[in-house]
Amino acid sequence: MICTTNQIENSNRRLRKVSKSRTIFPTDDSLFKLLYLATIEIAKKWNGRNRDWNKIISQLCIYFDDRIEPA
Repeated sequence: MICTTNQIENSNRRLRKVSKSRTIFPTDDSLFKLLYLATIEIAKKWNGRNRDWNKIISQLCIYFDDRIEPA
């Protein structure tokens, strides 16, 4: 019902693309900063709409009835 594999693979591909362009980083912090900024840019492009959310939430309530309460 919830398929996030494509989004995760797309994010990983974009992070690899950003980090691959530079082969040497002066410090670990510079790499972390680059990946952080790339993650911010990737997150800005996540504007997809969840389809059939009512069906998804009802299934989640069945499987995780002790953790999720229907609205």
